[in-house]
Amino acid sequence: MTDYPVLDKIKKENDIKKLPENEWSELAREIRCFLTENVSKTGGHLSSNLGVVELTMALHLFLDLPEDKLVFDVGHQTYVHKILTGRKNFETLRQKGGLSGFPKGSESECDAFDTGHSSTSLSLASGLVTARELKGEKNKIVAVIGDGALGGGMAIEALNNIGKFKSNLIIILNDNEMSIDRNVGGMANYLGQIRTKKTYVNFKSGLENILDEIPGGSGERIVGRLKHIKDSLKTFFVSGMFFEDLGITYIGPINGHDVHQVLTALKSAARVDKPVLIHAVTQKGRGYLPAEKRPGKFHGIGPFDLKTGKILKKPETKTFTESFSEAMVELGDRDSRLIGITAAMEFGTGLREFGECHPDRFFDVGIAEQHAVTFAAALAKSGFRPVVAIYSTFLQRSYDQILHDVCLTKQPVIFMIDRGGITGEDGETHQGIFDLSYLSHIPGLTVMAPKNCHELKSMLSFSLEMNAPVAIRYPKCGESERAAALDCDEIRYGEAEKLLEGKDVAIFAVGTMTDLGLELSEMLKKDGFGTLLYNARFVNPIDKTAVLDAAKRCRVVVTLEENVKRGGFGEAVADLILENGLKTGFVNGSLKDSFIEHGKRSELLKAYGLDADEIYGKIRRIIG
Repeated sequence: MTDYPVLDKIKKENDIKKLPENEWSELAREIRCFLTENVSKTGGHLSSNLGVVELTMALHLFLDLPEDKLVFDVGHQTYVHKILTGRKNFETLRQKGGLSGFPKGSESECDAFDTGHSSTSLSLASGLVTARELKGEKNKIVAVIGDGALGGGMAIEALNNIGKFKSNLIIILNDNEMSIDRNVGGMANYLGQIRTKKTYVNFKSGLENILDEIPGGSGERIVGRLKHIKDSLKTFFVSGMFFEDLGITYIGPINGHDVHQVLTALKSAARVDKPVLIHAVTQKGRGYLPAEKRPGKFHGIGPFDLKTGKILKKPETKTFTESFSEAMVELGDRDSRLIGITAAMEFGTGLREFGECHPDRFFDVGIAEQHAVTFAAALAKSGFRPVVAIYSTFLQRSYDQILHDVCLTKQPVIFMIDRGGITGEDGETHQGIFDLSYLSHIPGLTVMAPKNCHELKSMLSFSLEMNAPVAIRYPKCGESERAAALDCDEIRYGEAEKLLEGKDVAIFAVGTMTDLGLELSEMLKKDGFGTLLYNARFVNPIDKTAVLDAAKRCRVVVTLEENVKRGGFGEAVADLILENGLKTGFVNGSLKDSFIEHGKRSELLKAYGLDADEIYGKIRRIIG
């Protein structure tokens, strides 16, 4: 275990202010060592946190927490903030009952807001500023947003509103040229122009030093004229002056790894009675060479070898994401209509390989899920077959576009919904447990879920032959050995796949819950009960014929889905049975209607009532 003599002095918020300046650099070094040592054991978001060490230190030196408010966009870069507020129990990071990987008010008052999705910080901060003014308070409010998140539609909407403010709000633009994958689009290009205008940066820093040294009074006219010259030259050197034109004072670019420089900028910004944006340039993964070389890989990573950076344990079976990636390349080679679309996650969704093989038919639209969906709708209307790959939890943000722009007009867009179900250690904001509910009630949207990787490929091929919108939902985890060994019958629209024949208990399993269905079947067989097991395949429409036949033949019908109960597959099956006046017993195997905390998937399934023992007990209480 490494010693941390300076870091050990930090017991709670604001303790950093007790450290002499000559210990700041050592504190930064120790924080980076602490992060790499601990995250290598637990996994987590590493490169984003290594990149904000000095920036976060400066913020804690500047603010008085928790009276002042610090809002982080997304929140995956708050590990340093947690450390500086006394939360150093990183051995429990992202473990059930342990330290969350995101801001969490229940952990500390210093976390101004629970966050986990992108582009929200500016709206939150603007609300806090308005509340401060209405209450007549004087506290400081700072929002930290990345250059990737700044391109999100919600952030742009907030900027448009913030420019009207007549009181102070400090925005830190953490510019590392990355979100999860490399940033794309006009905002990224704009910030790149600012970063590279060295002539302007050198001139500006020199002029600001002069301005700072001139006293008020008789020198005010000189200051005014110099400021006019400065603004004119700024217009010349930096095209657009985007933020200034919105009414937001711009400071930067500054070195985000220089505590003194960031602290000086913060103090200057606090003296302005209007919104101020500080453009801080940082390096993602700084201080740990493997993360510097491959920041995307270390954005969110499992346990790894500290010396080499290699992941300690790879999945034993193929993941659904890998299978989707292979299928896209294979289908793209055969079908020139196929287009791949993602929202700043080409690596995470598995579309990178398709983009390399078919760059003219791959589009990363940045952190803009709503735009991605409507963009796809227009492509579909034009005769192409767009495949939109987005994580379940992020697809929630584009619900209106799915309903209004795709399904209402019946556009043949295919949604590949990765991270469906419990994703585990990222917690409440990232569990994909609502998608079956918010998708299956949309008229005309076919919703499917594969039991294994082979079936995922078959479903994607099947969807390309349909002239209608389709959603295919699959998990983060790899396929189980039991499910991987199953063959796949030909897919027929709206029909479930029968896996086992029996007369006592009928089980309809959605997607990877087929594995749980097989386990339950084995348990029932030992007790002398036969199981009629179906791989549901279709969540919308459900196989009405199979359900009604099972309800007439069997003593109990069981549904299994890794989704909340309300509005899910189980409720649709129960409604069908009830509408037809059948009296069979029924067990809805689903997750409790709640937000699910962080922890291992197996732990959470058990805690929320979706494990073999829990479901088996419910079945036995009905059949005796």
